[in-house]
Amino acid sequence: MSGDVEREENRMPQLFSVAARSVALLSVFLLSLSSATAAETAQQQPGAAEQGGHDPHAHHRAVLAKPKTSQGKSTRVELQDRQLVTQAGDKVRFASEVIADRIVVMDFVYTSCTTVCPVLSAVFAQVQDRLGERLGDEVILVSVSVDPTRDTPPRLRAYAARHKARDGWVWLTGDKPTVDQVLQDLGAYTPNFEDHPSMVLVGDGRSGTWTRYFGFPGTDQIMVRVDELVAARQTAAAQE
Repeated sequence: MSGDVEREENRMPQLFSVAARSVALLSVFLLSLSSATAAETAQQQPGAAEQGGHDPHAHHRAVLAKPKTSQGKSTRVELQDRQLVTQAGDKVRFASEVIADRIVVMDFVYTSCTTVCPVLSAVFAQVQDRLGERLGDEVILVSVSVDPTRDTPPRLRAYAARHKARDGWVWLTGDKPTVDQVLQDLGAYTPNFEDHPSMVLVGDGRSGTWTRYFGFPGTDQIMVRVDELVAARQTAAAQE
């Protein structure tokens, strides 16, 4: 019995040594596996330099990274009667037929945008729902393409359908020189359309009162401003 105990005690250092070597080998294997996985991932996800060093949506990604709040500021816009084209292919005069004397909520988008434009369009879809029967009569939504070369009426129509746009939500394009001039009139032009600002205009075509929001004004914020413009009209009418 005593001999057996002595033999077991002699074997203990050997067992510990084997266990230690096993742990060491396992650690080396796991480290090698981790390094291989990291290398494979790096190969599958090349850096910006390997992609040409240019991210066409870098400006918009920076906008998305900011807090989704926007303070409206009173602004001036120039409404000229320039000829544009709707998503239905109809030729319209911007000032006299699209804006006229309506209350307008306007944004600026392009159909191949994958960053801020879908966010703005989603906000407009919510505003559309909130307006209900007022949409298209007293209040209209207007989305102006900043990429008129590619945003043909069929492309705008398909994009509008994805956001369930109804009558009263007008999408505008046209020949590039004319659209660029309209954007300049509205303070929304950039030489590179991919760098266009995330912006919403809310205004009254009758009174000429306009508010500009940079970033992402919320649905409630837009509706409050619309209701203020409606109330101002009612007050003005009561004083006549």
